[in-house]
Amino acid sequence: MVIPAAILAELREHAREALPAEACGVLLVRDGAAERYVRGRNRLASPFRYELDVDPEVWFMEDEGFELAVFHSHPESEPRPSRTDIANIGLWEGKPYLIMRADTGELRGWSIDGGEVAALEVAAADHT
Repeated sequence: MVIPAAILAELREHAREALPAEACGVLLVRDGAAERYVRGRNRLASPFRYELDVDPEVWFMEDEGFELAVFHSHPESEPRPSRTDIANIGLWEGKPYLIMRADTGELRGWSIDGGEVAALEVAAADHT
């Protein structure tokens, strides 16, 4: 997945602003490239868990040809799925799952399917 520099900056900003809690939101992806980031709200306001709350119209963007990718941050831990992330994957199973370490801005992509975790390639684009 390619993430333009402007969207990557939005993810970093949101992750920092949410501290000490986890940030969360949804990326709208078309043809392997993120086109937009929609900030969500973490209903739990927790540094260890998140529960994504996003405007309902975001879910219908799949009907417009977008793939939805979930994003959340870990305040100070590695940007890899935790046991909690894997156990609570729910509707995001098999979809792009992005995690950012808020204190460093490091971003990694994953796919979680049937309890198995696989890395997804994430590249920053130079243009916005």
